[in-house]
Amino acid sequence: MLANLFVILQYLLPKHWLTAAIYRVARIRNRGIKNFLIARFVRLYDVNVEEVKLAVPEDFATFNDFFVRELADGARTVDGHADTIVSPVDGTVSLAGKLRADTLLQAKGLDYSLDELLTTDLEQATFYVNGRFATIYLAPYNYHRVHAPFDGELVAARYVPGALFSVNETTAARVAGLFRRNERLILRFRTANGPAVLIFVGALNVGSISTPWSGEIRPRKSGIVDVIDLSGHDTHVQKGDLLGWFNMGSTVIVLLPDGIGEWRDDLEPGTTLRMGESIGRYSVAER
Repeated sequence: MLANLFVILQYLLPKHWLTAAIYRVARIRNRGIKNFLIARFVRLYDVNVEEVKLAVPEDFATFNDFFVRELADGARTVDGHADTIVSPVDGTVSLAGKLRADTLLQAKGLDYSLDELLTTDLEQATFYVNGRFATIYLAPYNYHRVHAPFDGELVAARYVPGALFSVNETTAARVAGLFRRNERLILRFRTANGPAVLIFVGALNVGSISTPWSGEIRPRKSGIVDVIDLSGHDTHVQKGDLLGWFNMGSTVIVLLPDGIGEWRDDLEPGTTLRMGESIGRYSVAER
């Protein structure tokens, strides 16, 4: 009953207005207010401050700066084997597996298509038919920076405006087409083993998404797809390199073509991941 009410409220709430309000609150620089917000958040979500690079809360100018905090050197180890694909984030697996032709599973009884998810460059969708997908949810307490799961070159980046439904388990099980309805930033890569995609999915209270190539992107309900200009930037990445961050929590989706690789056997719903740990292996390390 409460779960259904939570979802119904999301249809009724002015989600973009609420997200804009959270954006402003998270950037308040008053020392007393920002310290109070950080301290309450740390207690509420039992955040491990021992692994944070800077002193908490003193060294953070705003609550948002704390939310997108860097970790201390050595806090995460990136699997260095040439054939491994690593988790891009700290988070929990929502779903992972093989596409059914051009269809991804969102939750039991709910699915969506590659064309709906990718929106543009639809010829690229054919690469991922019967491929592999992994959907990873970042809870509020997680480290919210997103890192490269493989070595490669970023060849295209697209921002797709959309809704801002929550992406937690309750909503994913009840809102059809959640991940193709919400705003998202789609990053396409070329790797030694073939193409790959990583998608930032926006959500309720995600004030913005930031990357080194796009800068900060604020949410939009609608409009044309933004093509991010990659010229003048280094687009080569290695496993573990920073790809960007969510200013508040959300979800990432990783796509691989069929025959490129396999996820590890225990990559099941509810599996807790740390950035840098292996989530799968390429079938061939070099091509």
